[in-house]
Amino acid sequence: MNRRQFTALGAAFGAAALLQPALSAPALAQGAATLPDVPLRLVVPFPPGGPNDLLARLLAQKMGPRLKRNVVIENRSGAGGVVGTDAVAKGLADGTSMVLTSAGAIAISPTLMPKMPYDVEKDLAPITLVALMPELLAVNPKLPVKNLAELIAYAKKNPGKVNFASSGNGSMPHLGGESLRFSADIDIVHVPYRGAAPAVTDLMSGQVQMMFADMPAMLAQVQSGDLRPIAIAGDARSPLLPEVQTLAEAGHPDVAPVNWYGLAVPARTPAPIQQLLHGAATEALRDPELISAYEQQGARVAPGSPEEFRRFIAEETKRWGEIGRRAGATID
Repeated sequence: MNRRQFTALGAAFGAAALLQPALSAPALAQGAATLPDVPLRLVVPFPPGGPNDLLARLLAQKMGPRLKRNVVIENRSGAGGVVGTDAVAKGLADGTSMVLTSAGAIAISPTLMPKMPYDVEKDLAPITLVALMPELLAVNPKLPVKNLAELIAYAKKNPGKVNFASSGNGSMPHLGGESLRFSADIDIVHVPYRGAAPAVTDLMSGQVQMMFADMPAMLAQVQSGDLRPIAIAGDARSPLLPEVQTLAEAGHPDVAPVNWYGLAVPARTPAPIQQLLHGAATEALRDPELISAYEQQGARVAPGSPEEFRRFIAEETKRWGEIGRRAGATID
């Protein structure tokens, strides 16, 4: 996703969001669908405290009142989001089971994992894209570089000696690093971790030299000076780090690792209930308080129609699958 595509995507989903009110409150008021009178489960397929978890909790707080149900977060991590997503794909299809899934679980893993437990197109119904989160590139501050040009020059002078961490094989941070490797023609070595937290710890200690990650995973360390920001993906600088160039500004618009999160339910869920959930979610994503809270995490809300989300998944699957295969990436 280059800068122009990212801008167009944000504009398209933003425009679609303005057309959504007619799909939400009226459907609820007219009783077009009835949810069971029990708490709803929003599965987060990652551990507590991560970006996915933070965004899900904010969304649940806003969706609950609109659905007149409690929305309870359930963390079911494993296999880069696949375990939790699979639990929902095979779970109850009555509107009580949702997942805030991610690029890794429904666009990247299906192309890199030999045996996927679910078929994204057949087993899941996309409700809406929820948020876009451009990846931040940071380095250990002892590395003698202050911007992307200097980082690339350093890597060229030290081939095979610059390691880049990621939150796991086939993750967006992994493929972001591979994208930079291809674009800049540099020899850097991937070091996968089980999650962002241990990777960031080793980045601070100097065990690895650079890393792409979702903003929340590194923002505090960047602000404290324990890490040095180099560049950020996306169409514009982040208001959280306005001094940090975008990758496009730095001369590499083709390096655009933008993570994303979306709401999905089992494909067997009745269409009226899918519409009800879609209305509640898109209303929540237009809430100024939620929008502000997401922005503080480095995320941009991106609600749209289920069909737009379905097409987006297909495009992202093609894009990241090609990069993953070129890199020889696999997910066990």
